[in-house]
Amino acid sequence: MPSTYTNPVYPYYIADPFVLRHDGHYYAYGTAAPSADGWQFPVLHSPDLVHWEAAGYALPPIPGADQYWAPEVAFHDGRFYLYFSARGLDDRDHQLRVAVSDQPTGPFLDRDVVLTPDDPFTIDPHPFHDSDGQWYLFYARDFLTLDGEYRVGTGIVVDKLIDMETLAGDPQVVVRPHADWHLFQSERSMYGAVYEWHTIEGAAVRRHNGRYYCFYSGGAWERENYGVAYVVADHPLGPYHRPPEAATPLLKSVPGQVIGPGHNSFTTAPDGQEIVVYHGWDVERTARLMRIDRLTWDGDTPVLHAPTFTPQPIPWLK
Repeated sequence: MPSTYTNPVYPYYIADPFVLRHDGHYYAYGTAAPSADGWQFPVLHSPDLVHWEAAGYALPPIPGADQYWAPEVAFHDGRFYLYFSARGLDDRDHQLRVAVSDQPTGPFLDRDVVLTPDDPFTIDPHPFHDSDGQWYLFYARDFLTLDGEYRVGTGIVVDKLIDMETLAGDPQVVVRPHADWHLFQSERSMYGAVYEWHTIEGAAVRRHNGRYYCFYSGGAWERENYGVAYVVADHPLGPYHRPPEAATPLLKSVPGQVIGPGHNSFTTAPDGQEIVVYHGWDVERTARLMRIDRLTWDGDTPVLHAPTFTPQPIPWLK
């Protein structure tokens, strides 16, 4: 068994990678081209987070949908719930949906439920299970007002899940764009107007020492400014604040090596180490590829020596 791994850990396009650990196995889901017969979201399987094999596709095509983004899976009461966004249904932009399966590899059957019917655009659902058993859904939506230091663009909110298919309908702001590096596009035409559009998306929550760290991706997903930072709260519903050390990206591009690392998820290695899973463009920008690195803590401050692109030790493989 090799003692090191080198990113990327899978050679084919898979963006927005989410990894589920279940019964000692790892399952990865992500945004990619559909199968030849239109199935969405490739599923990968691994026994150790390093060696991955294709395990089919998760979701049969939904009639009328023409785009599918950013799947994440939650396991609850013996069933697997796939959260994702789809565009084109009822001539609407991306809307959050949920599909259900009895197996982590699917097939996941769409429940014909729009989780956020009153929003014109919602993406990047992230289900979070708190230690008291309550589920929450973090997701991204658009904001068209300048509120204090917040800028116009896409930001992250959180709502309580009444059950695995129903939101409470009272979303709370987690974080909105507030920094220059969050710029997505200047003079972007949206909603009948032109804006300096900034973007924050891709929530991934980690609980540490009783506090809630919402990691997010900001900037333009296809450019060098895309990266990962975080905000912190004492409760999943907030309020969230920005520690001074989180003003700049914790995960960012390395010129000549990795471009636009982001939209991460978290899992734990077989030995209990915390692992961040994320995508990053190759230098030629031919594909967003899945990568893993270790997350450590300096007290209450998360530390990421990433993105890596040289051989890294695998202490959980002896």
